[in-house]
Amino acid sequence: MMKNMTGLRAFAALAGISALALTACTGPAGGGSASGGSSSGPITLGTTDKVTFLDPAGSYDNGSFMVMNQIYPFVLNSKPGSAEPQPDIAESASFTSPKEYTVKLKPGLKWANGDSLDSADVKFSFDRQLKIHDDNGPSSLLSNLDSVEAKDATTVVFKLKQGNDQTFPQVLTSPAGPIVDHKVFPADKVMSDEDIVKSKAFAGQYTIDSYKKNELVSFKAYSGYQGLLGKPATDSVNIKYYADSNNLKLDVQKGNIDVASRSLTATDVEDLSKDSSVKVHKGPGGELRYIVFNFDTMPFGAKTADASPAKALAVRQAMADLVDRDAIATQVYKGTYTPAYSYVPQGFPGATEPLKSMYGDGSGKPSADKAKKALADAGVSTPVSLNLQYNPDHYGKSSGDEYALVKDQLEKSGLFKVNLQSTEWVTYSKDRTKDVYPVYQLGWFPDYSDADNYLTPFFTKDNFLKNHYDNATVQDLIAKQQVNPDKAAREKQIGEIQDAVAKDLSTLPLLQGAQIAVAGSKVQGVDNTLDASFKFRLGVLSK
Repeated sequence: MMKNMTGLRAFAALAGISALALTACTGPAGGGSASGGSSSGPITLGTTDKVTFLDPAGSYDNGSFMVMNQIYPFVLNSKPGSAEPQPDIAESASFTSPKEYTVKLKPGLKWANGDSLDSADVKFSFDRQLKIHDDNGPSSLLSNLDSVEAKDATTVVFKLKQGNDQTFPQVLTSPAGPIVDHKVFPADKVMSDEDIVKSKAFAGQYTIDSYKKNELVSFKAYSGYQGLLGKPATDSVNIKYYADSNNLKLDVQKGNIDVASRSLTATDVEDLSKDSSVKVHKGPGGELRYIVFNFDTMPFGAKTADASPAKALAVRQAMADLVDRDAIATQVYKGTYTPAYSYVPQGFPGATEPLKSMYGDGSGKPSADKAKKALADAGVSTPVSLNLQYNPDHYGKSSGDEYALVKDQLEKSGLFKVNLQSTEWVTYSKDRTKDVYPVYQLGWFPDYSDADNYLTPFFTKDNFLKNHYDNATVQDLIAKQQVNPDKAAREKQIGEIQDAVAKDLSTLPLLQGAQIAVAGSKVQGVDNTLDASFKFRLGVLSK
């Protein structure tokens, strides 16, 4: 999710999205934990998202990153309304050689607990991500980072493995980018939420005033924040967590909360759009919903009793032939999502749609005959028994209807027998990396506004999916496009990657969705944060 005009920046934001001309104020220097904002508020946002960990090294999900964006400083960030990386707690940042990105920090920065915030913290934060390398963490985004040098208290040099990295400034604004206090966080393990809150190791726009995990988080404006986002519009903000989206809908409708964001059902959004007491806000789409195949444990996977790469591929191909994305988009999501036929959503430079022509009837619709042929040609007996897992809370209540329809689409062909199961997110997020689910649902909310963010985290050998996909040709293409300053040539390589992965079917994309939030009619600032950075910033909200 990220931005900057310094150094190499051949990356482009979503087509048709322009930055808003917003000027950020600079708060006063020094410590403290509150009173940095205006008198507006308090504001309460409701969500069904869940926090996995507040520690940036231990989580790589939208719910956790939502909180991190409010409380941690970043070297680079973006203004509301923009996806362009700019200095946040840095005063400058640029490539000083093809393999060196040099950052100069603002002097006199402080953590809310009084500790100095300097280059030692920046070096520690990135070294720590790479050392801990948590299965559920974002360290895969740092694949091109070789080392970090703190040259003096305010100077940091990021040394890269490959030069001319077109995405590195964006990576610094991503879930791998929050800076943590080196005097507080352990270097070799994830820190508990309770200990983080107790330590007051915050230096973003807000500090955490009180914390009940996945129930209620209360924030107070931090007067010591000197970053790009400036003084928040509201001193006190809260995030209230819901287990049921019906209750989320009712509370925003009744005015019990000010904003509802992630995730209301499509029916809820449709109903609320007719209610004059609230307003439905939509932002540029970057969300991707997809099915993951575990190459070790899926039918005929490498570690199954009847392992066969050809038969496993045929199973994936048959599923790609049978899914009816348009039916899912219209019947379950009422058009709030659109069919996705590739690994990079439409609107990003380099996006293509190879899945549309390669599978189904060749125009995006399903084909049972083609699926039957794929299985028969590989010698696969039918019906194929398939264990398919989905998550009912993290990706919204409609996931149940979505995967019930996927099950129906697969089974009505007579080629599959689907055992559909669901698991709550806290368990789901851990089990998926431990080969527990042979075939399962995931969703993706981009870290930064570039096609690479739909490629590197998924299809490098050490990817965050942990699904044992390994294609050297794909990995080579990914590495080459990252450092290609020729825009047209880079987009061609991005297209080649999508074609290659479409043949392998490491994952099966289903839907692309927009950002949606519902707010009370008096709430201001929501549209400013639903931008192509895909970061929700509480500091712009007021009423």
